Amino acid sequence: MIPVTTFKGRKAALFGLGGSGLATAEALVAGGAVVTAWDDNPESVAKADAAGLATADLRHVDWTAFAAFVLSPGVPLTHPKPHWAVDLAHQAGVEIIGDVELFVRERRAHAPECPFIAITGTNGKSTTTALIAHILKTSGRDTQLGGNIGTAVLTLDPPKAGRFYVVECSSYQIDLAPTLDPTAGILLNLTPDHLDRHGTMQHYADIKERLVAGSGTAVVGVDDSFSSLIGDRVERAGTRVVRISRRHVLADGIYAEGSSLMRAEGGSSSLFSDLAGIQTLRGGHNAQNAAAAVAACLAVGVSEDEIINGLKSFPGLKHRMQPVAKKDEIVFVNDSKATNADAAAPALSSYERIYWIAGGLPKEGGIASLTPFFPKIVKAYLIGEAAPAFAVTLGEAVPYEISGTLEKAVAHAAADAARDRQGPAAVMLSPACASFDQYKNFEVRGDAFVGHVAALEGVTMLI
Repeated sequence: MIPVTTFKGRKAALFGLGGSGLATAEALVAGGAVVTAWDDNPESVAKADAAGLATADLRHVDWTAFAAFVLSPGVPLTHPKPHWAVDLAHQAGVEIIGDVELFVRERRAHAPECPFIAITGTNGKSTTTALIAHILKTSGRDTQLGGNIGTAVLTLDPPKAGRFYVVECSSYQIDLAPTLDPTAGILLNLTPDHLDRHGTMQHYADIKERLVAGSGTAVVGVDDSFSSLIGDRVERAGTRVVRISRRHVLADGIYAEGSSLMRAEGGSSSLFSDLAGIQTLRGGHNAQNAAAAVAACLAVGVSEDEIINGLKSFPGLKHRMQPVAKKDEIVFVNDSKATNADAAAPALSSYERIYWIAGGLPKEGGIASLTPFFPKIVKAYLIGEAAPAFAVTLGEAVPYEISGTLEKAVAHAAADAARDRQGPAAVMLSPACASFDQYKNFEVRGDAFVGHVAALEGVTMLI
């Protein structure tokens, strides 16, 4: 835990008592703050009470006594309308912040020199975050990994000299971190997302820009217009900018040419590393993720050899294009985190002969947007509630069966792939659906896929 000493002896209101909210409240108390916590969910309030935290309905407290209002990132700050507690904080003139802001204040207070890499973007955040942490760890550095990737940032070990922090930041977290100041900040890309919470694409982009605007070195993807303009603005304001691209040759920065990562300086380029053969970094999207990781690691003093070794040994992000087993020329790929069509596209683009397991609880739009990838699909195995609708979309373009269950889909796909004599193939779970019709979450679904694969005869597990 990181005790929040910067609020020692002061009062703070806190709303949102889920996992990260509870951890934040405990970190504030551990640092000497006087916390009054609340949540709209009575069960969460009861859990906080049981943990010994002081709770009170924030509708009926003296807001003028609070030095800050700490808000869970999942609670609406601006759109579709501010939460009632946000309105009360505004009326009292109380600063509204989140757990990432508390972390950066603790770092500045106790170890401002310890390297801090923050990662944001619409797509690829988690893979890039995990890859950077892996490179740092395999190089022998004391590495702390957290944030939006699933570990609350205030549950990490306290800042100290020589300790590296790698923190994934969602737009919600950035919105609550007004003094975010990473050593290296990454903005991977921007496409429309979370507009129900941010109102407009421009407002969404403005929030993302804050992360790189406050960085010592800003690593910015330039393959979309919003991010490219942000890179230009940040550079004009005096921040060092390293541009990355998966589509364009750059005069300065890190860019991909096929599987080759190129490093450019002053118009001259040289090969940094070749990603060919690294199963966990297949595809153009992962070339961009790797380029961002390279740029950030160089910015915090990691050597070229250390970075290249880390790239080669990256085990991948669990449930995201994760190779889990092999049998002859067949690779079994767990992409359970692909809970909509856009999320399934990277995996489908990365293999040439695919036995595709898809379906679950359908999202709006179905799989129509994946039509360009249908020629890569040898056969589809459809599961869950989406199966009939997906069958209609596939029509005569792709052979399919309605398997119904994941267990049956794995068995049939593996048997069909074993009869394939036309070269390497992938049996891939990339559902393009939520899991909730058959599984608690995508993690449970992915673990079930791995279990069914492990039960097959003759497979060699890779995890």
